[in-house]
Amino acid sequence: MLYIIGSMEVGGAEQHLLNVSRQLVLHGWSCEVFALDPDGPLRAVFQSVGVPVIGVELSPAFIRVLAHPKLISRFRLFLAVPKLIFYLWLKRPGIIHFFLPAAYVIGGVASLLAMHRPRRFMSRRSLNLYQLEHPFFRRVERWLHPRMDIICGNSVAVMRNLQDEGVPDKKLRLIYNGIDTLKFNSKISKYKKREELSIGEDALVFVMVANLIEYKGHIDLLNALSEIDSSLPVNWVCLLVGRDDGIGEELRKASKKFEMADKVRYLGARSDVPALLKASDVGVLCSHEEGFSNAILEGMAAGLPMVVTDVGGNAEAVKQGVNGLVVPSNSPHELGKALLCMVDGSLRAAMGRASEARARELYSLDACVESYERMYLE
Repeated sequence: MLYIIGSMEVGGAEQHLLNVSRQLVLHGWSCEVFALDPDGPLRAVFQSVGVPVIGVELSPAFIRVLAHPKLISRFRLFLAVPKLIFYLWLKRPGIIHFFLPAAYVIGGVASLLAMHRPRRFMSRRSLNLYQLEHPFFRRVERWLHPRMDIICGNSVAVMRNLQDEGVPDKKLRLIYNGIDTLKFNSKISKYKKREELSIGEDALVFVMVANLIEYKGHIDLLNALSEIDSSLPVNWVCLLVGRDDGIGEELRKASKKFEMADKVRYLGARSDVPALLKASDVGVLCSHEEGFSNAILEGMAAGLPMVVTDVGGNAEAVKQGVNGLVVPSNSPHELGKALLCMVDGSLRAAMGRASEARARELYSLDACVESYERMYLE
């Protein structure tokens, strides 16, 4: 089995593939990954669990010569096609599975040029809004769809997109994300992590786990919090967890403008996300677009009530009034009203219990991997 993905950076799709491939190896499958850019922190993790990672290797000296990140990326893509064609011809995998648009376009074309006919699978993990900015992807993807054996979506919303693109129902499979719920169990101390972060035991703590990207809606969250600041407990805190992909400085300026710099903590990319979630009271994801968010499932598994925007599969995971609240996207006012509801401790506790139960029942890693195996064997 060969998986093709864009990078080895810490992102939702990459971590999902890591979790799934790790379990498949334990179940006796032989898995490898071809990454368009293999130089990332997850490469060593994949290889440590028995999943080799290959890709276009560029020497540090050559990278210094190219200098510009976009030039380096384009050069990698240019070299990826012949390297992948040769690899497919040499190794002849039984299954190729593409994750994310660039990997699908580059890998899909390469797989058709190779002198080998594997089974081809594609996983779409977001809504197709990216095609508006990249019409070339739209044309190539629609050309590739009929040449796939199976096409997967990770939410009903994504499945509707694929149907609109002409994929017949007989080729479609819905496989929800799955997480290792044991990582978020109640044995993790809530107050030890708060002590490390100098947060009081009685503080109301909001947390949002999402890389700092514009479409994740961080600015909406800051606007919402500024609107309700005077109605929140005095010692509220908001933890923003995720890699800065270019908007960090803008967000910090907004925090200062709203006089919340001491309340909004920018923690960057972290390896202790389960502990940070357990140290929090309310999970938030106010993105403008999603496929199906692992961050929501992790918050649920940690027993958090969730406040999310009604995009992609968010409302499939969070049932309105049961384990959280769902609000329109791009609406800081509605987001603020929902966050203000979470001041009620009894409401938080009831929704948190519902979140944890729902995560265990519907979104476990075991159920997810079982769905992949069933699909592959089919």
